[in-house]
Amino acid sequence: KYQVGSSAMPYKRNPMRCERVTGLARLVLSLAGSPPMTASEQWFERTLDDSSNRRVVLPEAFLAVDGILQILLNVFDGLVVYPKVIEAHVAAELPFMASENILMAAVKAGGNRQELHEKIRLHAQAAGALAITGRGGDGPAGQFADRQLHLLVLAVALQLQHRLGAGSEAGDMQT
Repeated sequence: KYQVGSSAMPYKRNPMRCERVTGLARLVLSLAGSPPMTASEQWFERTLDDSSNRRVVLPEAFLAVDGILQILLNVFDGLVVYPKVIEAHVAAELPFMASENILMAAVKAGGNRQELHEKIRLHAQAAGALAITGRGGDGPAGQFADRQLHLLVLAVALQLQHRLGAGSEAGDMQT
C-alpha cells in the first residue's frame, strides 16, 4: 500500500516485489548453467566437484523458486483486474495480431507473399502511426491508396471472421 518503487516509473504497482521476482528468476536461470558445465568437464565421473556443485545448486534453485512463488502469491492476492481496460487493449491490437492470418489466407488465395507482406506492413505501420499520433504516416503508407489491397484484406477478413476473435490470438481469456 505504501510501497515506493522506481522514481522513473511511478505508475507501476508492486514494483519492488515484482523486481525481486525478476532478480530471483535470473538467479535460477544462472544456476541452471552450472551443472551442465561441470558435467561437460567430468563426463559423469562423479568426482567431488560434481557432488559439491549439486549440493549447492539444487537447494539454491528450489529455495529461489519457492521465494518467487511466495512473492507472486502476495502480489496476486492484491491484484485488481480491469476487464474493460483489457478488452480495449486487445481490441486495439487485434487487427495487428490478425495480420499474419490475413497474409497467410491471402497467399493461400493466390496472392504473392512478398508483395502482400510489404503492402500489409506499410498499411499496418500507417495505422499504428495513426493510432499513436492521430495522423497517418508519410507516403503511400499514410495515403492508404492501394484500393486493391484494401478490398483483398476485407475479403480475407470476411472469410476469417470466425477466427478473428480475441480467443484465436490472445488465448481464451476469462474475465
